Amino acid sequence: MDVLWDAEHPLTAYDIKDAIEASRGRELAATTVLTVLSRLEKKGLVDPDKSVRPHRYAAIGSRAEHQAELMHEVLVDSGDRSAVLARFVGGVSDEDAAFLRSLLG
Repeated sequence: MDVLWDAEHPLTAYDIKDAIEASRGRELAATTVLTVLSRLEKKGLVDPDKSVRPHRYAAIGSRAEHQAELMHEVLVDSGDRSAVLARFVGGVSDEDAAFLRSLLG
């Protein structure tokens, strides 16, 4: 997802494969990338353009939107939302706490 979030335009599976290989320094099978893209599509995270060959993939939302959704899921799944929020807020920096206050104010 990082490769797609950082991309300025939709990418092919081979574009993604090449970017991952360049950043990780090891080879990756194209079928592995295609399998992951298929799973990400089922989860609603990528939008495939199958009208062209090779298919091109784009992230549906931004990295920040995805991370915020994960935070919401944690709160929904927690047994004690107040405890989770208290623990989270207790661990943020003074700058982040001030920013949160400004958002809530």
